[in-house]
Amino acid sequence: MNGQSRNIIKPGAVVEIVEKANQRSGKLTSGVVKDILTNSSFHPHGIKVRLVTGEVGRVKKIMDPES
Repeated sequence: MNGQSRNIIKPGAVVEIVEKANQRSGKLTSGVVKDILTNSSFHPHGIKVRLVTGEVGRVKKIMDPES
């Protein structure tokens, strides 16, 4: 699943994000969502989140949508 809709991303979900520094290369970082930083319900480039490890980026893929 893609990460463009805020309502399907919950804290504790396992996701893959692209950090700002890696946008050109497209390198993805896997982790668990700690906070959802985007206020709008939809974002075309992905909802911005903070992982429990502290990385911030836009969700490109949701690995565990049931969390």
